[in-house]
Amino acid sequence: MTSFSIGETDFLRAGLPHRVISGAIHYFRVHPDQWQDRIRKARLMGLNTIETYVAWNAHEPRRGEWDATGWNDLGRFLDLIQAEGMDAIVRPGPYICAEWHNGGLPNWLTAGERELRSSEPTYLAEVSDYLRRVYEIVAPRQIDRGGSVVLVQIENEYGAYGSDKAYLQALVALTREAGITVPLTTVDQPTDQMLADGSLPELHKTGSFGSRSAERLATLRAHQPTGPLMCSEFWDGWFDWWGGVHHTTDVEAAASDLDELLAAGASVNIYMFHGGTNFGLTNGANHKGRYLPIVTSYDYDAPLDEAGNPTAKFFAFRDVIAKYAPVPDERPPAATTSPAFSVPLVPAGAWTDAVVDTSVRTDSPATFDELGHLSALVRYDTELPGGRGGLLVTEEVRDLAWVSVDGQAVGTLSRARHDRALQIPAGRTLSILVEEQGRVNYDHRLGEQKGLIGTPAVDDAPLTGWRSTPLDVAEIAAEIAGRGGKPSGAPFTGPSAWVADFTLDSPADLLLDTASWSKGYAFVNGFFLGRYWRNGPQRTLFVPAPATLAGANRLVVLELEYLLSPSADFVSALALGDTEE
Repeated sequence: MTSFSIGETDFLRAGLPHRVISGAIHYFRVHPDQWQDRIRKARLMGLNTIETYVAWNAHEPRRGEWDATGWNDLGRFLDLIQAEGMDAIVRPGPYICAEWHNGGLPNWLTAGERELRSSEPTYLAEVSDYLRRVYEIVAPRQIDRGGSVVLVQIENEYGAYGSDKAYLQALVALTREAGITVPLTTVDQPTDQMLADGSLPELHKTGSFGSRSAERLATLRAHQPTGPLMCSEFWDGWFDWWGGVHHTTDVEAAASDLDELLAAGASVNIYMFHGGTNFGLTNGANHKGRYLPIVTSYDYDAPLDEAGNPTAKFFAFRDVIAKYAPVPDERPPAATTSPAFSVPLVPAGAWTDAVVDTSVRTDSPATFDELGHLSALVRYDTELPGGRGGLLVTEEVRDLAWVSVDGQAVGTLSRARHDRALQIPAGRTLSILVEEQGRVNYDHRLGEQKGLIGTPAVDDAPLTGWRSTPLDVAEIAAEIAGRGGKPSGAPFTGPSAWVADFTLDSPADLLLDTASWSKGYAFVNGFFLGRYWRNGPQRTLFVPAPATLAGANRLVVLELEYLLSPSADFVSALALGDTEE
């Protein structure tokens, strides 16, 4: 057994001064069969520790349905870290931000009347149940019990949100009662207000920043007068949103910033070492005056790219770390190229005409939250009084809507564009297909409802008698995969499903180019790759090798608008979009 504690100036590992040189890998953003590869490459860059958040909504998407297996097997992830001879830092939140859906909080939790991230009793009771389950996994894997975990974080950048000290004290008490004995930390951006509001005297304060290390460490030291200085989120890149650019940081500048940090004697957690992917519908969104949903890729311009290949930043960081700590002689294998080939897509028909018996009838449109719906789409239908058209006005669309009358497309309403109104023609049936594009993961918009908000009206006359039909895109894709498609010369406009079959000699990481498609979702052998959108910047979807098979494989594409070309093109390199340079 080995001890880990905080001394007057340093972390102490087995009683000796120790510098934490860590990198972030989120187990829930990486295929479980590729965890070991990513962890090993972290060690080869010179890291001695792996940090991960814990995503509550991945473990318990529906209340009471806790899952810690497969993708959610945090225990196995921590064991793999230990097997690689490395330590682990666990950040269980409950709020994690991370550009992750709803900041990691489950929809069922945030849909209620609870006061989030506070000592409000009903919220705290749910959080307590969650943390106890996490600590059942973490506690026996602490370093003083022969495991890998050396630090556990309380909350996450709480000073940017609130200052409820009773809430933080309750989290600390619960954490200790659950058997967590390693040091407890907090992280905040290095401002006086955030550092003061986001922590407690008994917690070790750390900072989050990506540059101006000396200045920010000085601010941190003013609030943490003893013990080691640590940047527990050293931002080496940034995330992307639909309609933006692909963010990158200069390799030499990032390496210089890391050098400055280590030269000051600080410990570090590189955020991210390997970003991975927002598979399925797990991307979050930002909203600082404009709603901006996060893309499927979480490449982050990290040392290890989305496909798990080392980048120039990997080797630059490795050289910097070697100045301050031992680095293995072994280097990771060079970046590999993925197989490039094209196969035709064959149509499988329309896919958004859901069966009527899944719908709910109400006077006003039912939100995703009222429906308890966790997938991407809800279709809303109502009859137009007197068959008249006019100006359709909504209170708000969250987040993107396709409007049609009697099956004929009329236009779209976009939250990102601040759309609220659309002229519609005369007709009998108004249909509005609404996509939830990702829940805001930051600040006080956590948990906002999704769908058609309020009661739409035409020429100031409220429309009632709505039929709200939830559409589970994964279930629809599975049904289509089972029946396949058939060649057809007929053109397809509007939502249409497509199928492509391809063979591989052996499982392989693939990169699916979506440039000739418009907007929708893609699946390989039932594995939900995520969202694609011509709005960019991202063009390729990463297909992890464990999702593929030697022999026959099937791709299913659920397109919401149109394809420029009915082809599935697999390319050799990531295409994440234009940069600002």
